[in-house]
Amino acid sequence: MMAGMDDAHGCYEFIADCRLREAASLFAHTWDPTLLAALSEGPLRRRALRSVIGGISDKALTESLHRLLDSGMVERRSYRQAPPRVDYALTALGRSFVDGPVRALADWTREHADTLAEARLSGRP
Repeated sequence: MMAGMDDAHGCYEFIADCRLREAASLFAHTWDPTLLAALSEGPLRRRALRSVIGGISDKALTESLHRLLDSGMVERRSYRQAPPRVDYALTALGRSFVDGPVRALADWTREHADTLAEARLSGRP
């Protein structure tokens, strides 16, 4: 085991089995953190989500919503009215992810975005 990575910290015999890997997978899909950030201001309907996010296809939105619903980060709320209304909202787990890792990544991005862009443009490894 690597130093500091033991069962007390949620990891197992191999680092690949670490719970950190499971949490990091929440960033693996491009639109998932973006969708969570869009919901941080409150529940939204599909059309409003697409409008707020911009650039996301309906297929990508559907896939992202399914992943986030399955992981317990987002909840789907249906309302009986004419026409029927469905919106999506963060769960407590989703809120904690947005307020923690997503906010930290946004802060890091604001601080380092120019340096990162310069490195990409210069072709540095």
